[in-house]
Amino acid sequence: MIKEVVIPVAGLGTRFLPASKAVPKEMLPIADRPLIQYVVEEALASGIKEIIFVTRQGKSAIEDYFDTAFELETVLERKGKKELLSIARSVSQMIDVISVRQKQPLGLGHAILCARPLISEDAFAVILPDDLIDSKTPCLSQLISIYKKTKATVVAIERLPQELVSSYGVIAPEPIEERLYKAKELVEKPSPEEAPSNLAVIGRYVLTKNIFPILEHLPPGRGGEIQLTDAINELSQTDPIYAYEFEGKRYDCGDKLGYLKANVIYGLRHPKLGEEFKAFLKELELSDNS
Repeated sequence: MIKEVVIPVAGLGTRFLPASKAVPKEMLPIADRPLIQYVVEEALASGIKEIIFVTRQGKSAIEDYFDTAFELETVLERKGKKELLSIARSVSQMIDVISVRQKQPLGLGHAILCARPLISEDAFAVILPDDLIDSKTPCLSQLISIYKKTKATVVAIERLPQELVSSYGVIAPEPIEERLYKAKELVEKPSPEEAPSNLAVIGRYVLTKNIFPILEHLPPGRGGEIQLTDAINELSQTDPIYAYEFEGKRYDCGDKLGYLKANVIYGLRHPKLGEEFKAFLKELELSDNS
C-alpha cells in the first residue's frame, strides 16, 4: 500500500528568475491556483494523504500556503465573503504539512534520501512539481495500479522527440504490454546519439525502500549531484524496474514556455473565466492577422 508521497521543493528555481528570487516557483499560479496545489490534489486523488515536502530555507511560503490564515479568514468572515472564506479554508484543510529540510543542494537523489526517516511503508511515491499532468486518471494513480501488480519500482515515461532526450533520464526498454516496459537500464541526460531510446522518465515515481541504501552510498553524477536516475539504474541490477507510458498530457512548468502553455489550457477551462478568456484569445488572433 502506498501511503506517502515525497514532493521535493528545495530547488532554486533559476529558470524562473527574476520571479523566483522572492517567490518559490512552486507558488507561481496556473490560472488561479499555485502549481504546488495541483500536484497535492493529484496525490490526494490517487488516495495518498501523507504529503512530505522536502524543502529548504526560503521556501516557507509553501508550508504557509497550506496552513490556517487566521487574519485573512477573520477579515473575510467579518465582511460576509462566504465564497472566498470557503476557498481559503479548503486549502488549509487540504493536508497537514509534513516537511524535512534539504540543507545542501546535492540533487534530486539526495532530496529523496532526506525523506527517509518519514517513510513507513515498503514503497512510497514521488511527485516532481515541475511536471503538471492533465489526465482523466491521475498519473500517480496509474503508476500505483502497476505497483499493485508488480510490487516493484515504477517510473512514468513519455515518448519525446530524439533531440530533447538530453534533458531527461532515458530508459532502455523491454516491452511487456501496451504502454508498459521493463527498464533494463536508465541513463541520465544522454546525448541524442547515445540515448538507448526516446522514452524519457518524467516526474512521477513509485519507489521501493530498496532505493535508500543505494542513495546513501551513491557518488555524485552529472552536475556533481546525486542523481535519482543513477540510483534507479543501480537498483535495476538487482530489482525489476517498470516504466509506464502514462495516459495524459504533460506540461513542463519548470520551463517558461511550458508554464505559459499550462496557463492558457487551464485558463480556458476555468469555470468562471474560461469563456471570457477564450473570447479574448480570439480577439488577439484577429488582431495579429490584421
